[in-house]
Amino acid sequence: MWVENQDEHERISSQTALAENYYAVLGLSTSASRLEIRKSYWEFSKRYHPDTTSLPSDVAKEKFQQVKEAYATLSDPRQRAIYDQQLRLQQRHLLEHQLRSGRSHHSHHLRSANAYLDPVDRQLSAGEISALFFMGIILLGCLLLAIAIAVIRGDAAFAPTGLLFPVDSWFPMLLKSISAL
Repeated sequence: MWVENQDEHERISSQTALAENYYAVLGLSTSASRLEIRKSYWEFSKRYHPDTTSLPSDVAKEKFQQVKEAYATLSDPRQRAIYDQQLRLQQRHLLEHQLRSGRSHHSHHLRSANAYLDPVDRQLSAGEISALFFMGIILLGCLLLAIAIAVIRGDAAFAPTGLLFPVDSWFPMLLKSISAL
């Protein structure tokens, strides 16, 4: 019973953290540009500023502080990269936890969403692995073939080849045709 409550607590805290992420605070997608972040910050800071909002003072201060924190993190490229990485890890852990427990009430969403959030950071499929294996075998075969040709031909493989035709077969004909002129 306690384990179920702990799992439920972890699920709720993870979902709460994800729901209140900096992108959600500013109403942006994770691919937002710096200009979009700045525009959204100005809009939300005007909306939630304690002096200009109709919200209660405590709520306005809290919302305004969240907007400032979100803008401070997302406007700095280095901090944003660190934050994005942490967000991806948190989302991946939540997804893995839900899939492991088998009690996901978002199962429809999980089936339709890609389990890998970053297209670069994903596992290779069986087809991709086999293609890489065959490319490696072909590369190894080409290297072995080149080594075998070099061993069989010996020093002749490294000697300059000269012209396509031997000089003694076409050079005398060239001299005759020049002298005939």
